[in-house]
Amino acid sequence: MTDGSLQGKAALGVTPASVWVRFLRSYGPTPQNLTMFDEYVSGALRRANVQPIRLSTPLLEDMIKHIESKAPGSMLIAGTAGDGKTYHCRALWMRLGGDPDAWAAKGNVKELRLADGRVAVFIKDLSEFNGHDSDNPLQRLENSVLGGDDSEIVILAANHGQVLDRLRDLGKRHDGRHPLRTPLQECFLQAGPAPDRLAVFDLSRTTTRKTLEEVAKEVAGHPQWDNCSHCFLNTSGKVCPIDENRRRLFGEADGGQLAGRLGDLVEIARLNGLHLPVRDLLALCSNIILGYSDAKDAKENLMTCADVAKIQEAGNVSKASIYANAFGANLPKRRAADRPVFKAMAGFGVGEETTNGADGLLVYGKDDSRLQADFARLVASDPIYGATENYLAAQNDYLEGHEGARLDAGADEFLKMLEDQRRRLYFTLPKDEPGYSHWAMTVFRYAGDYLELIDTLEKKTTQISEAIRGRIARGLNRVLTGLLLENADRIFIASSGGFTQSRVSVLCDYDTSARRQAGMGMAIRLNATTGRPFLEILLAPGAANGVIFDLTPIRYEFLARVAEGALPASFSNECLEDLLAFKAKLLRKAETVRKHAVADDDEIGGDDSAMTLNFIDIEPGGRGMTRPVTVRVSK
Repeated sequence: MTDGSLQGKAALGVTPASVWVRFLRSYGPTPQNLTMFDEYVSGALRRANVQPIRLSTPLLEDMIKHIESKAPGSMLIAGTAGDGKTYHCRALWMRLGGDPDAWAAKGNVKELRLADGRVAVFIKDLSEFNGHDSDNPLQRLENSVLGGDDSEIVILAANHGQVLDRLRDLGKRHDGRHPLRTPLQECFLQAGPAPDRLAVFDLSRTTTRKTLEEVAKEVAGHPQWDNCSHCFLNTSGKVCPIDENRRRLFGEADGGQLAGRLGDLVEIARLNGLHLPVRDLLALCSNIILGYSDAKDAKENLMTCADVAKIQEAGNVSKASIYANAFGANLPKRRAADRPVFKAMAGFGVGEETTNGADGLLVYGKDDSRLQADFARLVASDPIYGATENYLAAQNDYLEGHEGARLDAGADEFLKMLEDQRRRLYFTLPKDEPGYSHWAMTVFRYAGDYLELIDTLEKKTTQISEAIRGRIARGLNRVLTGLLLENADRIFIASSGGFTQSRVSVLCDYDTSARRQAGMGMAIRLNATTGRPFLEILLAPGAANGVIFDLTPIRYEFLARVAEGALPASFSNECLEDLLAFKAKLLRKAETVRKHAVADDDEIGGDDSAMTLNFIDIEPGGRGMTRPVTVRVSK
């Protein structure tokens, strides 16, 4: 394209990236986003004549190795909706030499003759079969897996629930339980072994922060964005919010910090047990770039290139803030709640959670001489989404108005802007900014420590931070005893004299080291399957004398807050009940260990006419100590 033709298009108001933006818009959190299905995307790409978004296929190489090994049986590509099952299926077809036109042709079952003589039977999506129509593909799977038929290798793509439901119905119609249903259920829910002769590739276990960072990079770095450099909406000092958001997501200004902190949130959500499929991550990134609460099409709240000129003219570029879009603030609450990714993002409370220091900076920083330097560096340095003209004007009206003026619509508008500024701070605060913490802008204020703990356990090159270990020990002690103990070196397993769930317990049944010593005490390890840390407390040498506690992000947050002085029931009753159940297991284990010790004493002539009870006393400074009291039993 020549410079002259570019100028001509600019004069006509033509936006060279408009086709790409409309295509990307279809990935967003729209009421009907059929374009998220693999086949529909392929057709839309041909119609739009743009390059596809190319994402990795994390399990493809393992699938190829399995087929090349000539292992008998078949394959199941499992996952949830949007995990990329059909995407992997198509990639496997292509790698095995399949014709792309044959794949695109109508039909849910495709067959391909392999070099070893077997026929690869691809079933692209089990959900495409209605009712009993699924009997035939499942019968072919049975023949291969249960019947020993090695002439075919069935490659079935299916959602977890769908394949289990179809197998259940099939079993009922044959007056029994299908032999594949129970082992598959255990494989999905408990990471158990796959059934014999059936290789299971579960895509729901592949989504991590790296997946989000890859999606963000592919969407924000797509070659079609090069056309934006020729657009008249980006000239003469104009700011195109679409291009601005794209650049920020790509990390051009912050070295990838924004995408990294998005990844942190996705990782915390995953470790809390929430699965976010690739489809949702694509919707998130599309919304981050194109989101706008006052968009012309209120049903979608996403910009097109045609909207940008009007947004610029009205001076409303700040309403397209990437930092608000990341949490779905541009979407109606009901629609945001319907999408797992935006429900998860809203669950972090960013925008609502804050600190006195952060709000002091945002509200008074412009005028307070003690805060002006921080305000200039952390807020005013961003005139597009930080200290915008609209924000400064609303801030001035809020501060200068009389008391009654703070309750009118203008004040409400400023408070809404303040929420967006808190969201911006979460993404933009430097990692080690003195006086401010980006995690303090969320409900997971100790999530940074939790991720540091995982990183330490993965690398195995450094010791766990004493601050983290001590926080876990103090939190445990306060829950297990109900006392405000400060001990970080020992764990007290306490009761109230009987085997009860008493919240306050002053009788120490057993105590052990907060660090593994001589085969006893607390160790913090990493579960390779879940990626989460867990606590293992051994009351005597040997794995049989231990109790394990899965340390999810919310459970760590609970322990950390209790360690810092919060009341256990004030944060999460669910977490408190989990810890009390852990306490009950420890008490049972302590009783077993103590009985073995008594039996050993009896063998060497121990005195059973006396028993020692250990009471927990709190010394000045909050340190707990056990005080033994000997009780003699008369015969």
